[in-house]
Amino acid sequence: MSILKKVALIVLAVMLGNTAFAQIKLGHINSSELVGLMPETKKADDSLRKYTEELNVQLQAMLGELQTKYGDFQSKQASWSEAIREYRAKEVQDLQTNIDNFQQRAQQDIAKRKEELYSPVFEKAEAAIKEVAKEGKYSYIFDTSAGALLYQQDSDDIMEAVKKKMNLTGAKPAGKN
Repeated sequence: MSILKKVALIVLAVMLGNTAFAQIKLGHINSSELVGLMPETKKADDSLRKYTEELNVQLQAMLGELQTKYGDFQSKQASWSEAIREYRAKEVQDLQTNIDNFQQRAQQDIAKRKEELYSPVFEKAEAAIKEVAKEGKYSYIFDTSAGALLYQQDSDDIMEAVKKKMNLTGAKPAGKN
């Protein structure tokens, strides 16, 4: 193959590459901001807060019982026989163990409840973003809320289109009145 043909093929390949790149359409959105605007987020926040408060009430009751039993133990142990002292000490230790177990289980339950409450919210937002991306013929949509995007070429902010798709125009972020 002659040098001219090789150069022509290289030039053609570069031109085709630039043409393909020129057709890539980029967009971005702050998904955290979008989720904050959704009314489902406020409902999820309220539900999680109520659930957490219920667990906290139970924990406070258990801590009150522990404090009472420990105070009783401290004030009366000198007058008790060895057998009663050992029994009461074990009772206080068992209650402390139960509290520790309850706290661990409560943290797990809260995490599970949070996942259950927020997954549908995130899925709804993701579906709307995908619809707008397809309708707008975007090649890539970047999430600017992650904070990992250090540089971006000019791209379209699709927030308004997604808010319109989800009927969130004029919505205020959850937790703000």
